[in-house]
Amino acid sequence: MPDPNASGNGLWRVLRRPSAKYSLLTLLAAGFIGGIVFWGGFNTAMEATNTLEFCISCHEMRDTVYQEYKQTIHFQNRTGVRAICSDCHVPKDWVHKVARKIQASQELYGKLVGSIDTPEKFEAKRLELAQNEWKRMKGSDSRECRNCHSFEGMSAEMQKPRARKQHELAQRDGETCIDCHKGIAHEKPKGMAEDDED
Repeated sequence: MPDPNASGNGLWRVLRRPSAKYSLLTLLAAGFIGGIVFWGGFNTAMEATNTLEFCISCHEMRDTVYQEYKQTIHFQNRTGVRAICSDCHVPKDWVHKVARKIQASQELYGKLVGSIDTPEKFEAKRLELAQNEWKRMKGSDSRECRNCHSFEGMSAEMQKPRARKQHELAQRDGETCIDCHKGIAHEKPKGMAEDDED
């Protein structure tokens, strides 16, 4: 073992008793690299949970709401534009996306504890789940719908008279998409209140 007191052995002294300057630089470098790794992993996980494959990976979604969605214009239409689950249920901007992902963890918890793990249990809870989603959509002024649809982008003259009138009234009264379009991509739950049916 080298003699720490011998001259010319500066490296041994630095390793044995590093200076505050090098310690701080090492911590900053490690923190920076760790931050990049964490951010990359976090962002990768966020995007992986936004795929259609992830959403229908459990039978509760695949065998119920996914089958309904496949029968709608959001799945297949003459133009080939398709909205997948995350287009309607996950905000695009980062802050709202993270908040929604945290909220969605409760739904995953429901699967893990078995409160929606059979078609019967899912149907029994469907109205509550739908009401939660409608409330969220109304609270955000149907933000995810408006990523593709907006009053300003509509060609009123191309709409049927009834639709044109309803959209004019909705715009005038400050209503939002979900006020009128419940059941647009999934069946309406049994037991809905009459005002939800309109």
